[in-house]
Amino acid sequence: MRFIAVDLGASSGRVMRADVTAGGIELAEVHRFPNRPVRVAGTLHWDVLALYRGVLDGLRRAGRAESVGIDSWGVDYGLLDDGGRLIGNPVHYRDGRTADVTGRVDPYEVTGLQFLPFNTVNQLLRERLGQAGTLLMIPDLLGYWLTGEKAAEPTNASTTGLFDATRRQWATGLMEQLGLDKRIFPALRHPGEGIGRFRDDVAEEVGYQAVLTAVGSHDTASAVVAVPAATRDFAYISCGTWSLVGVELDAPVLTEDSRLANFTNEAGVDGTVRYLRNVMGLWILQECLRAWGDPDLEPLLEAAEHATTQTVIDPDDPSFLPPGDMPARISAYCARTGQAAPDSLPQAVRCILQSLALAYQRAVADAVRLSGRKVEVVHLVGGGSRNALLCRLTAEATGLPVVAGPVEAAALGNALVQARARGLVGDLPQMRELVRRGAGVRIWEPR
Repeated sequence: MRFIAVDLGASSGRVMRADVTAGGIELAEVHRFPNRPVRVAGTLHWDVLALYRGVLDGLRRAGRAESVGIDSWGVDYGLLDDGGRLIGNPVHYRDGRTADVTGRVDPYEVTGLQFLPFNTVNQLLRERLGQAGTLLMIPDLLGYWLTGEKAAEPTNASTTGLFDATRRQWATGLMEQLGLDKRIFPALRHPGEGIGRFRDDVAEEVGYQAVLTAVGSHDTASAVVAVPAATRDFAYISCGTWSLVGVELDAPVLTEDSRLANFTNEAGVDGTVRYLRNVMGLWILQECLRAWGDPDLEPLLEAAEHATTQTVIDPDDPSFLPPGDMPARISAYCARTGQAAPDSLPQAVRCILQSLALAYQRAVADAVRLSGRKVEVVHLVGGGSRNALLCRLTAEATGLPVVAGPVEAAALGNALVQARARGLVGDLPQMRELVRRGAGVRIWEPR
């Protein structure tokens, strides 16, 4: 059977066609399009209509399929009025409107969510919600435009700071305490449930009728489904613009030590918990490349292999969060911390990647300590799995084998959940077995 996985990342979107049989899965990219934020009157927005246009173009190119699933980043949302019309373009999480947030408003013992200033709950407390009739996370907003059905899905809802990590439902009591109208949060549809069929005008535009199926709509949730692990004793790093580093658990960890370590308990597929820490990820390198005039990355990585530097930055320092002149910020960080700033582009690349590897090591070690989960291997999936230097440095930092790949883990997990809804595959171990058959992974042993 054929399925379509729409996977939206912070820098690009892609529409992937997946042919799934009992013996394997074949994934093909049919359309990729940029995801460029737009600053209007001082506010940074997502260009959500351009994203929707990209989705429609991809669906048309992909051709007829059994069903469609959508995943994206978390936290951000669109607001609809009572007539179902969008109230303004969704604001980007890197916008400065929450930069001054210093404390959490969601109790950790309820939400289990890592404190980040741009968590949905903090954004909402800066909104004028008088006209809002419905809040839809980004995948749900696009799904509404495709089908006319309003729904939410737990893996993305769990990034809001308004989701009960233990009961796995909206934390309506917390909403009431914060003065948020619980009626704007739609009913939850779990991965594998049908959301609705394409609207007639959508079916006419793309050339066929299909069902939209709920998947792990947070891209990390879908990526973790496609981790090609043979046992449960693994840590994962879903590495792209952000890096999500953690372990898969059966229940949340809501201790004070966990809160102080800034770990998050986000919902996974099949009732699992993605116990993880958000690390800034390849964003810092991406912004440096932009500031340097977008040079070819491969020669820089080759040069960085032979570069040496003792300089280490904290990727999660708040100064690295907004867009801007990242090389200057690295130099300023080095000045503040009494370190020598990188004096060449290869040194800067080496500094960024070894700093990320050390951040991964800290996160894996903390996840083991706080959860009690044994970890024998690290699975690094997503776009960062193509970065050989990062994989090698991560193996050396963690002292564990690093299995790199698959690159398109989120799209694979998205498609596999759809395939299971049609009876082609079973539980998580079986889905991961299907991925292992064709993942084409590379293993980096620690030295």
